[in-house]
Amino acid sequence: MQVINAIFFDVDGTLADARLDIAGAMNRVLKTLGRPEKSVKEISSYIGTGVKDLISKSLGGGDAGLVDRATALYEEEYLKHPADHAVLYPGVKDLLQGLPGKRKFILTNRYSHLASALLEKLGILAFFEDVFGGDDEKSIKPSACVMNRILPAVNVDKDEAIIVGDMAIDVMTGKNSGVRTCWVTYGLGKTEDVLPLKPDYVIDRISDLGRIITP
Repeated sequence: MQVINAIFFDVDGTLADARLDIAGAMNRVLKTLGRPEKSVKEISSYIGTGVKDLISKSLGGGDAGLVDRATALYEEEYLKHPADHAVLYPGVKDLLQGLPGKRKFILTNRYSHLASALLEKLGILAFFEDVFGGDDEKSIKPSACVMNRILPAVNVDKDEAIIVGDMAIDVMTGKNSGVRTCWVTYGLGKTEDVLPLKPDYVIDRISDLGRIITP
């Protein structure tokens, strides 16, 4: 097997648990717009498929103008409090420190500046060479165009790369683009959604990734 030289990490449910801050920002937006607030559990169920999708589902629908307005409000609110409650999952920082010879990237459906704000507050942004977010709503996970666009731009061969994430869309992204995948079981994804996709690796702790990524 070819050595893995580049690791593409998802954020929410993989590196950090930021559900409370996401739900807090979303509920402040809903309150501003005169919409009923929602539980953390419900809003958390919308995480992973892009910011616009999170907004639209939280609103319970609405025209494009309303979604755009709510999205702008959400960005503003989230950036005020990106990590009031967010925490890294156990072992994340140690793992990142333990892979000094590997190229590390963020691959998320968050907007890149929202992901960067969180990672900076949590003290791990400097570990990553670049942050690839869902800024283009037409090219987000699980579409193959995501990796097909990124890999040539960073000069990484797909055989040397791996996607590490907690949801079905992370594994689907790898399958669609021919990149190996590692599913972390502790995040937001559901076993019944992910295991049928047959990720290349399954780990229960992020520290276990060290067994897969050889020096």
